[in-house]
Order: sequence, then C-alpha cells, then structure tokens
Amino acid sequence: MPSQYNIIEHELPGGWTVLAGKTDVDNDHLSIKLAKPNDFWFHVRGMPGSHVVLKVEKGKEAGRETLKQAAAIAAYYSKARNGGLAPVSCTQARYVTKPRGAKPGLVKIRKEFPLKVRPALPEP
Repeated sequence: MPSQYNIIEHELPGGWTVLAGKTDVDNDHLSIKLAKPNDFWFHVRGMPGSHVVLKVEKGKEAGRETLKQAAAIAAYYSKARNGGLAPVSCTQARYVTKPRGAKPGLVKIRKEFPLKVRPALPEP
C-alpha cells in the first residue's frame, strides 16, 4: 500500500537507517508519528530544511560519527546544501514536540546539541 507521505530513506555504514521528510507535512509525520523516543532527530539551524531521523534499534548505541553522518544528510536537505560547514541541531526524538495549533513542519525541541557538518549524502 503506497504511503501518502514522501519520506526519503538512506542507509549508513553499520546498518543504520536515516529518514528525511520532503515537505512540512512529511516532516510532521516523521518527527511526531514515525520517530521512536530513542531515535535521534536532526534539523539544520536557522533555515528551512527537512526533519531527519536516525533510527536507533533497541540495544544499539549511535556513535558520534554516525550522528555526524545523519546531521550531514539534514544539512544536505536544507537551504545550507551549497554552503560550507552548517550547524545542525540534534536531539533524541523524545524531546521533539508539536505545539498545539502550530503550522505543519513546526516543532519545539529540547536538550539539543549542535553538530557542525558539511552537507552530504552517504556514499551509495
């Protein structure tokens, strides 16, 4: 059954899956419905871009390099794509909430930490 949402999927070394939303509605669905509390959530800081989620399986621990690769995907799917280093907000999905009445794509995050990365997609 085809999904009504346009979510892009990437694989990272080590068997990690990264999901990125295409539109504001996709971002909402990904961040609020699909992301599990232990997944990591990414968004480029201060400009429009996709919400990106690194799926974390039970018992697995995402290392800094894996987080940076996921952050680079978030930077790639943003207005920072053609720039140099981009600051990307990262937090666990449990700290991403949707304010009541907020427009699609708008979320509130807590306990974020920034990662500075070059926009990039993983090697195929």
